[in-house]
Amino acid sequence: MASTTNSPSTLLTLPNFSIQTSTFLPKTSQRSIFQKKKPFNFNSKTVVSCKASNGKQNDADHTSFLNRFDRRDILLGLGGGLYGATSLVRDPFALAVVPIEPELSSCGESTVDTGKTCMNVPCCPPELKDSKIIDFEPPLGCKIRYRPAAHLVDRDYLYKFELAMERMKALPVDDPRNFMQQANIHCAYCNGAYSQVGFPDQKLEVHYSWLFFPFHRMYLYFFERILGKLIGDPDFAMPFWNWDSPCGMTMPQIYLDPYSPLYDENRNLEHQHVLVNLNDGKSVIKQEKNEEDGFDKLTKREQEREQIKSNLYVMYQQMVRSAKTASCFHGAAYLGGCVSETDIGCTPEPRGGTIENGAHIAVHKFVGAKNPPYNEDMGNFYSAGRDPLFYAHHGNVDRMWNIWKTLQGKKRRDFDQDVWLNSSFLFYDENANMVRVKVRDCLDSKTLGYDYQSVDIPWLRSKPTPRRSRPGVGRGQDQGQDVLARRKSKYLRRFPIVLDKVAVRIEILRPKKPINKKKDDKEEVLVLQNIQLDRNDSVQFDVSINDDEDDDNPCKPEDAEFVGSFSNLPHGDDCHSEAMLSTNLYLPLSDALEDLKIPSEDRFIVVTLVPKEGEVSIGNIKIDYVC
Repeated sequence: MASTTNSPSTLLTLPNFSIQTSTFLPKTSQRSIFQKKKPFNFNSKTVVSCKASNGKQNDADHTSFLNRFDRRDILLGLGGGLYGATSLVRDPFALAVVPIEPELSSCGESTVDTGKTCMNVPCCPPELKDSKIIDFEPPLGCKIRYRPAAHLVDRDYLYKFELAMERMKALPVDDPRNFMQQANIHCAYCNGAYSQVGFPDQKLEVHYSWLFFPFHRMYLYFFERILGKLIGDPDFAMPFWNWDSPCGMTMPQIYLDPYSPLYDENRNLEHQHVLVNLNDGKSVIKQEKNEEDGFDKLTKREQEREQIKSNLYVMYQQMVRSAKTASCFHGAAYLGGCVSETDIGCTPEPRGGTIENGAHIAVHKFVGAKNPPYNEDMGNFYSAGRDPLFYAHHGNVDRMWNIWKTLQGKKRRDFDQDVWLNSSFLFYDENANMVRVKVRDCLDSKTLGYDYQSVDIPWLRSKPTPRRSRPGVGRGQDQGQDVLARRKSKYLRRFPIVLDKVAVRIEILRPKKPINKKKDDKEEVLVLQNIQLDRNDSVQFDVSINDDEDDDNPCKPEDAEFVGSFSNLPHGDDCHSEAMLSTNLYLPLSDALEDLKIPSEDRFIVVTLVPKEGEVSIGNIKIDYVC
């Protein structure tokens, strides 16, 4: 029997930390940096500070409070790969680490920036009928149902799926199982509708943190259970969009029939029959006219082959090369009640994982309509759940979580910290009961009664290679300085860096490898700190190391010099004070350093940032052993 409760447990407050390790950091407040249609204006100064306050950002006594902490302990506790919190401080007053939980009673309208004013969006769930919340219990002894690849389903399955979706859309508008009500769940959790239990002034956000995979897994789980209930089939399983394999890299055909309940008119029609670009969501497949026979099909086939190859390298980068630890794959810790603007996982959206920040956002951008300023439905988080294709897309994202834990590497395991495991979300189940689900409930999809159809994983064979070998590039000592010498006069920048239209190259000092045996096997990571942008903007930039090519020919995912990307999908609101996003990016370097034959003795690496869309500032770049 499921247990019920009327109110959440009392939570303790976690003091706020601000740890900044950059050489040059912006003096201007985060909230005042981004003004619509105005350029960046930073006043920078040299700052190396560690601040802590108990609920007050301007606490005059924070310095003396900090003196009771060891900075290394704090970094290892919250900024490191394990996010342990049991030995954060030496102070007798141990800090409480608070899990995230939505405050249902104070749920308000979500808001979306329209460019001039704010659009209010009612995304909160219907009121509880009996004021009870059921604590989720995984099904016992259930039959495993297998979610099929969308491009492989047969007619009988499609009939059943369309019938279930049609019935969901036909439910009364105030039924929490209604399609729009289900779509609103995603809106509420990512556009400011919920505050955190115990912290009414703190908004809850499930993106750009370690909450991303657990939330979306359970969101799809209950959506799927509702569909099964509506057609009387408890074993029904939703399809997944197999965009990581060549045969599934176009929008699945079953979602393209305008007369089907699976169709959504708010999509980019130009992308309906072309291959997805998993790096940035922009299709590069163009049919070129030939004077003699119309379209040059050979050119289109060549473009498709290049796109497929690029996508496979992207997947290898995001699943193998850059995702060797939980903090790299899942993202950074997100703790309840934090308001400080730091890079240690305290504020909402501290840092997304490789798939969330990569292929996940690219597919959203690829599907979303081109009409500005919203790019609905998939092109904006508030409206993404309104497209039935969203659930197939996130089915594949969820599948990546399953695959990741099967790949080689002793660190490819989920977090075991209670602050993560006890974070929770609220959903309506197939019987219209509100259910509280904790992260610990959803670590294994088979425990929930489902798995994925077995299909080929071709990207496992797509290891990137260096662009070319030449003296001083990609091999030998002091190659970083050699590259810098050829680019120094044009590309060296001070922090903060404003990245908009021109590629930036900058030399980054490498720290000495830790001697401590416990740290000796840690991943060397490129850390981009204090990335600031308007959360309503679509942003993309790529990152490579020791690349000496011309700016007109930047690195691609198939090149060993390419180490990753940063992306943002519009999901903000200007009605609230937090109109900007401040986050971080971690890019593991060990494989790239090995592929490029860069020895540990090399003291510098040249980092290249290539803007592809939008405008962003970067407060600091460093290399550390943190994942």
